[in-house]
Amino acid sequence: MKNIVIPDREKLDRIRAAIAEGGAANLHVLADFDRTLTRAFVNGEEVTSIMAILRDENYMTPDYPEKAKALFDEYHPIEVDTKVPLEQKKKAMGEWWRKHFDLLIASGMNKRDLAKILTSSKIQFREGTVEMLRYLHEQGIPIVILSSSGLGEEIISMYLEKEGCLYDNIHIVGNAFKWDEAGNVIGVKEPIIHVANKDETALSGRPFYPQIQKRRNVILLGDNIEDNGMVAGFDYESLLRVGFLNKNVDENLPDYQANFDVVVTNDGDMSFVNELVHECAEGREGHEGSGEVEQK
Repeated sequence: MKNIVIPDREKLDRIRAAIAEGGAANLHVLADFDRTLTRAFVNGEEVTSIMAILRDENYMTPDYPEKAKALFDEYHPIEVDTKVPLEQKKKAMGEWWRKHFDLLIASGMNKRDLAKILTSSKIQFREGTVEMLRYLHEQGIPIVILSSSGLGEEIISMYLEKEGCLYDNIHIVGNAFKWDEAGNVIGVKEPIIHVANKDETALSGRPFYPQIQKRRNVILLGDNIEDNGMVAGFDYESLLRVGFLNKNVDENLPDYQANFDVVVTNDGDMSFVNELVHECAEGREGHEGSGEVEQK
């Protein structure tokens, strides 16, 4: 299968077999949203996040795009640099998110702007994502979307609804805005979630947490190495980590191989992930006929 790298086939098979033994009743999926469930490139153009659509398509005040782009140019290189120490990255990402939230407030973001974003052709699920979400729903397997999106939980919920995928087994955890009666954003609820501080400890107070707490086998999906931290604080038994390496593959592949059990390169589709999910949920072991898989 193209665009699939498996650093250690024996390790992957052991994890897959352990999760398969527990079946659907003991499984939950933990996923990032931007560039994980969604495509990183659309029609050859990179889409770094839903927030980038707000920035690049001239919503809100005339000076907003320029100021947002300046923040992006300052902080995005730190976000994607796998060599930056975690604590340094946490500090930088916290600064970026707070500065941008302040900018959104100053620029008069309204709920109407979120609706406009949904009309953009740049937000597209990765091929196979809809099928995965439908299958998880049919099997009663919870999926937690833990997102640091600068536009919060609401836009993700709106997009899922638009695509007909807002199922009751999907739980969205992310930043949340405070709105006034006119629909203008006036603040952000604490704690602020950014790319370097996402973890399942943020879920402990959520109504659905007892449901996933007893499901101690986890399939984790993320596009940043830091997304591995989403499972921190969760007492899991078996963890299968899938990383989406969307760009600078040659440069970053060694780090992704060291941190994920499967690496999907070059903005690849969900085919292999769907195969894993089906095998793990249905209690059947992996087979050799998985196509052309690159092993390192």
